[in-house]
Amino acid sequence: MQRYGLYVVVLAFASGVVLRSLFTFELPVVVWVLLLAVVVLMLGGRQRTEHSYHIRCLALGLVCVALGMLRMEVATWSAVSAALEPQVGQTVEVTGVVVREPDVRERSQHLYLRVPDEPQLLLVLTDRYRDIAYGDQLRMAGQLSQPEAFTTELGRTFDYPGFLQAREVSYLVRYPEELSVVGVGQGNPLIAGLLTFKEQFQVALRSVVPAPSVQLAEGILLGEKQGLGETWEELFRRTGVIHIVVLSGFNVMLVVGFMLFTLSYVTGVRGKVIGGLIGITTFVLLVGLSPSVTRAGIMAGLVLLALLLGRSYAIVRALLLAGAIMVLVNPYVLLYDPGFQLSFMATLGLIVVAPYFEERLTLAPQTLNVRSYIVATIATQIAVLPLLLYHIGEVSLVAVLANVLVLPAVATAMALAFATGLVALIHTSLALPLAWLTDVVLRYMLAVVAWLGEWPLAAVPVPYFPIWALVLCYALVGYWWYRRTHPTDHLPPEPKTAAAETTVDVSGWTIDELVDSETGATRRVAPVSRSVFNP
Repeated sequence: MQRYGLYVVVLAFASGVVLRSLFTFELPVVVWVLLLAVVVLMLGGRQRTEHSYHIRCLALGLVCVALGMLRMEVATWSAVSAALEPQVGQTVEVTGVVVREPDVRERSQHLYLRVPDEPQLLLVLTDRYRDIAYGDQLRMAGQLSQPEAFTTELGRTFDYPGFLQAREVSYLVRYPEELSVVGVGQGNPLIAGLLTFKEQFQVALRSVVPAPSVQLAEGILLGEKQGLGETWEELFRRTGVIHIVVLSGFNVMLVVGFMLFTLSYVTGVRGKVIGGLIGITTFVLLVGLSPSVTRAGIMAGLVLLALLLGRSYAIVRALLLAGAIMVLVNPYVLLYDPGFQLSFMATLGLIVVAPYFEERLTLAPQTLNVRSYIVATIATQIAVLPLLLYHIGEVSLVAVLANVLVLPAVATAMALAFATGLVALIHTSLALPLAWLTDVVLRYMLAVVAWLGEWPLAAVPVPYFPIWALVLCYALVGYWWYRRTHPTDHLPPEPKTAAAETTVDVSGWTIDELVDSETGATRRVAPVSRSVFNP
């Protein structure tokens, strides 16, 4: 069962969530699936043969399908409020606490309110210039409504209700007639403190770095892409580098790698792991629990735990486990959150597709890791292309060139912007030299994006891409990967031991120590690397 166990559990559980998301099942159906699993196990799972092994896997899969259906069923119980549902379309008066950092957009501000005795949050859209902070208690009066699906400019239907359900929201109020702050400091003290530091850091950074460079700095450091404005955001999308300003796993692992590299000079393995876990948790809370950040944070945490326990680290299993944890906590993200889907598939592309191109693009130059950036971009573009065509309907033709030109500057820009903000917190004048260097690097990135984004064929729209084509594309990629990794046998290889692995690669980054699971010996490898892709 060890060979297939985790794959069966995760994929079957996800299948159950998908089935219950698409179809309405009564609880007796779940019971029947569980009974079917028992029957399958009794009929063929007693003997210790290869055939009985597959029978046991099938029984385990049926159990996990039933559990996935049950988890999604439980999630739907809180989707409708007995108190608010009868008031849809009417003016409601409620008092609630802002439980997430206000999401300030170019023209509006999104507030997530926790209303007493309500299982889900209430989304309030209001003027962007209102001075409202996390933990404020608000009294509000406005027309209650339910979110509705809408059609995008490229002809795609966006399931807005499902998207908000993935954010624990069932109802919203647009621009309430009355909105006032009646209390402060009602949130979690730790999160409030982190957000206060974040705000002070942003104020200090804005005081020394000019626009639009400072908006890009906030994007790559803190995920604040809204500050860029719609024009710049569209250019980043057209060039295929929007991931650097929405805090993808690449940005997160830059932070984690820097932390571990710094801690290696002051503490041992145990101290690095504990410090790394604290740092990961702090950073994830600071920038918000977006799907890409959460997934990268969980995977980085698994790397550190494997290092601490002296266990081997299988990155595919870590990715599946991270995805399973996120779906278990919030099953709506699986089908209704494009960010989760894109982040998961991009990482899977780095693991599965990148080694193939790494072996074949031998003519690409190694200077400044150019080959690695080319390989990473091609792999991720292949992995996310079906999703982009299905959800967005546009594909960038300059993504490889844009990433090769922009990605080498991201680490430098993040380090300089972080140092600039910290020094500016102490004294503005001291930060001016660093601010000038930061501005130079950020303006280079903006210039590349503006230049490539203005090309007539930088991005090509695709008018129609059905769901069956999406499934077929990933089925073909999965079949190609299976045939490539298992040309003769039909069973997955046993996991490598930690002693046999030379690097641990998570979203393009490598942790710098590994522990032999048998001897406990620790080996150092390259401190941090963005260019290692393990077959």
